[in-house]
Amino acid sequence: IDEFKDILGRFGFTVASGPEIEDEFHNFEALNIPADHPARDPLDNFYLSTVSRLNHSPLLLRSQTSTVQIRVMEKQTPPVRIIALGRVYRPDQVDETHYPMFHQMEGLLVDRHVTMADLKSVLRMFATSYLGTEVHIRFRPSFFPFTEPSVEVDMHWEDRWIEMGGAGMVDPNVLRAVGYDPDEFSGFAFGL
Repeated sequence: IDEFKDILGRFGFTVASGPEIEDEFHNFEALNIPADHPARDPLDNFYLSTVSRLNHSPLLLRSQTSTVQIRVMEKQTPPVRIIALGRVYRPDQVDETHYPMFHQMEGLLVDRHVTMADLKSVLRMFATSYLGTEVHIRFRPSFFPFTEPSVEVDMHWEDRWIEMGGAGMVDPNVLRAVGYDPDEFSGFAFGL
């Protein structure tokens, strides 16, 4: 984690943090995840038996560090250039790539004229800084409610491709949810 912070700190990102117990607004709604989306299924989350005192929303253990993005954007005007590293919780079946609690690194850059080329450049620089110049990464089209367009990020390691996470351009609905004008600002996000 310290090494990731150091690498991305050299790229101009600052570290942000947020609570591990979240409300539905920060974990889903502000991230453009509608009420009927499968990611909100109670069987795919660790809901708590209490509600938020502020908005009476059900509480849950955060399922992604994307919640930190929302909390930062609610308080800060662009430009925003942050990373959030922390534990996330999903009731996944345990196998070689899944566990109910794991660590995620989330990155967010919002400013004027941010493009997909900027996102790809940052992720390539991160991969080569951490794993060396021999690492290869690829981007496959995907879908996430909070980014459009969206990509899956794979890294070639020990003779096989491994999915490292998702990324994409911040969806205009997410920018609107925090009061940013999507005609003025654009951004990218990644979760590894």
